[in-house]
Amino acid sequence: MAFSSLVILHLVATSFNVFHARGITFTVGDLDGWSPFTNFSNWLQGKEFHVGDVLDFNYPKGAHTVMQVNSNAYEECIKDTHIRQFTNGNDSMLLTEATQMWFICGVSNHCENGQKLTINVTP
Repeated sequence: MAFSSLVILHLVATSFNVFHARGITFTVGDLDGWSPFTNFSNWLQGKEFHVGDVLDFNYPKGAHTVMQVNSNAYEECIKDTHIRQFTNGNDSMLLTEATQMWFICGVSNHCENGQKLTINVTP
C-alpha cells in the first residue's frame, strides 16, 4: 500500500508541475479585446504575469496592430522603432523572460488615445 500511495503522490505532484509550466493564457482586454475603447488599467487589476504565460491579442485584422516597443516608444507613441509587430488579429505571445514589456497599437492615433499596455513579467 505504501508504494502505491507514493506513486499516486508522485503522479499528482508531476501533474501539478506540468500544469504550472504551461502558464496561463490571458486574452488582452478580455471580451473587449485589443481596442482603443478598452480600459487596460482596469483590465490589469489583479493580474500577475509569469514566464510561460501567453498573451492573446484579439482584434479585427486590419483595424489594429500590436507593436512591442521600448519604454520611450510607449510613452511617446513612437511607431517606427518597434521590437516586434503583429497584424493577424489573433496574435499570441509567449512570455519567455522576466522583464517589463510595452505594447502599442500602430494604427492612426490609437496609441495616443490609450490603446497601449505595459506589463511586468516575473519568473
